[in-house]
Amino acid sequence: MLITDECFDLVKKNVSVKSGQRFIQGEYKNMNAWMIWLMLAGVIVILELFTGTFYLLMIAIGLTVGAVAAAVGAPLEIQLIIGAIISSITTIILHKSRYGWNKSQESSRDPNVNMDIGMHLQVSEWQDQGNGIYIARSTYRGAMWDVELRHSAAYAGTFVIEEIRGSRLIVRPA
Repeated sequence: MLITDECFDLVKKNVSVKSGQRFIQGEYKNMNAWMIWLMLAGVIVILELFTGTFYLLMIAIGLTVGAVAAAVGAPLEIQLIIGAIISSITTIILHKSRYGWNKSQESSRDPNVNMDIGMHLQVSEWQDQGNGIYIARSTYRGAMWDVELRHSAAYAGTFVIEEIRGSRLIVRPA
């Protein structure tokens, strides 16, 4: 029984020493680095699902390129630099594309928010307010509205609604 315990301890000691030497000598170092990079990329992709933008996805692309650099044996500094550069470049490209951050339009001018933007309106007469501003009262969708025309010749006819400010329609000639 004593011999078995000693043999078991000796085998256990040799296995752990060999495994430790392999780890210390860097045999498993590159594998661990690329796995960490890919795990980070996976976490970022999961977080991306909660945000609804593509920006975290661009960061995940940079992390994936860092994983490739780690897999080919690049030093940690190079992995970090490559991952940061690729993340930055893809983020800038996304930002400048049509899928990037859009400047939000005022809701008073946004046809997606206000269904009246872009609709036509008949105006019979204008009153000059000075400084190129003309106002009128006109019926639109069954109600009387104040209508304002800026920097254009005031003549009776059809106009297009550009903006709505309270109960005032800002129009331009059709």
